[in-house]
Order: sequence, then structure tokens, then C-alpha cells
Amino acid sequence: MNIFDAHCDVLLKLFEDKTIDFKDSPRLQANFDGMQKSGVKLQCFAIYVPSELEEDRLFDAAEEMATIFHQKIVGENEGIVHVKTREDIARLKDNEMGAMLTLEGCDCIGSDIEKLKTLLGYGISSVGLTWNWANAVADGAKEPQGRGLTPFGKEVVELLNETKTWCDVSHLSERGFWDVIELADYPMASHSNSHTHCRHPRNLKDDQIRALIRRDSVMGLTFVPYFLNESGEAGISDILRHLDHVCSLGAEDHVGFGSDFDGIEKTVDRLSSAYEYSNLVNELQKHYSEIQVENFLFKNMEKRLPK
Repeated sequence: MNIFDAHCDVLLKLFEDKTIDFKDSPRLQANFDGMQKSGVKLQCFAIYVPSELEEDRLFDAAEEMATIFHQKIVGENEGIVHVKTREDIARLKDNEMGAMLTLEGCDCIGSDIEKLKTLLGYGISSVGLTWNWANAVADGAKEPQGRGLTPFGKEVVELLNETKTWCDVSHLSERGFWDVIELADYPMASHSNSHTHCRHPRNLKDDQIRALIRRDSVMGLTFVPYFLNESGEAGISDILRHLDHVCSLGAEDHVGFGSDFDGIEKTVDRLSSAYEYSNLVNELQKHYSEIQVENFLFKNMEKRLPK
């Protein structure tokens, strides 16, 4: 079955260690070989700039990761194609995989909208407004003040509306989430789970999930163990527990997956890399119909992508 994975941090690892080969390196949880063998048809690659970098290096680092995407992900691997829209995905050949470029957090643009325009020019299809802390756009999910969008943040959302770009609410504060729901034309959550089943600030509460459903949007359940189970230990059954819950809220056609591979050290049991996606698919097929599984794995994400 085809898989649409809404989030991974491969670009960060390639940025930090230039010796890693995306094609088949065992140091990557999501390398090209593993994706191909598991049926990943569309993989989102996030630009995440480490917060420990000096402020004057943040934007340069973001541009370097965008360049790595075009040179090392798409440029050096036959059979992987940069896609930005649903039409691009539809044009993929049977033996081709789509690669989508995303931005995880606007810290790297400071309060300069022109920098965001520059990054969008690299072909970014989704923009997460924050990581866990505050920036010039909004507060992140772990920022104690929990403020919503700033005036500059609203300008950012307006630009995303104009460019038909997904506005990713994963990592955003709760107030920021509601601001986005009100203002964004294309809201989504790339990698968040159910707060009801795991009370982590990165997870979405039931009213937030219902709001995404009302906006005909989508959320990607993620494989981060401590977003799945408060003990920090998780198996595929925990993913299904979160999936069952969001479906009970009406999200059967509004939920997919965003693994966060290569952004995590500890992994879900029997789902340690892209190579093991089949273990998740097999468990899904025991509990859901083929049509439902196809929607969860691919179609729900694909049909919410802006044209």
C-alpha cells in the first residue's frame, strides 16, 4: 500500500553529518532504500534548524537544508521526485516516490517576511509556525505564556494563504492553534497525537481535533513514544489506540501519519525505521477495512494537500 508520511527529520541529520548517504545509510531511520521497500509514496522532509545555532546562522542553515533536499535527496537518487501539489503526486509514475519540502518552525526567518518568501521559493509546501518555544510568529506548545499569533504571525499566515501553503499547527501553542483555525485557509497538523490518551503539551485536545475536522483538514499521528504513552514506552497498539480515539471523534477521513523518523532516538517497538512500516500496515489491516487503511496511510493526507 502507498504511504504518505507527513514528517521526518532526515535533512537535519544530513546537515549535521555530511558523510551520511541518504540512499541506504543505517544511521538514518528513514533512508531511501527503506522507504522504497515499505511503499512510501510521499515523504515530507522538514527543514528544522537547531535552536542552539547562533541567531545570525539560522537562516543560512535553513537555506543549506533546502539545498541538501534538492541536491542530496532529489538530485542524487533516481526515482524520487520533488512534488508540491496534488497534481504533482498524480503525475508520479508507479516506480517513483514523491518528496515534499516543509519548514518546521519560523525561528530562522526572525521577523522578516522576505526570508519566508525566499524559503518558499525553494518549493516548500508546508510551514510549521513554531517549534516548542516562542518566536516572532507565536508561542510554541511548551512556552509557559502560551500566547497566540503576533501581528507578524498573522502576516505569515496571510502569505501562506496567498501561496496555498499548508499551515502546520503541530508544535504550536493552544491559543496559536485557535488563531490559525480562524485565519488560515489550509491548516493541518503534521505530527501530533491525542491529548486525551497521552497528556503531553504537543498533543491535540479533542476540541482541537474536532476543529480540524470541521475545517476539512488532516492530522498525522506520530511515532514518538512519549507522545503515545506517558510511560515513554510504546508499541504499535498505542498508535492504534490513538487512531481509534480520533476516529471516534469523527476523524476517520481526516487522519494519517507523520512518523518523525530521524527526529527521535527512542522508537516504537517493531517500528524503529521506515523498513518496518509493514508491521504497522499489518496491524491496521487486522482492525480496519482495506479502504480505511488506504485512507489512513495515504489518501486522507493527499486529498487535503492544496492544489
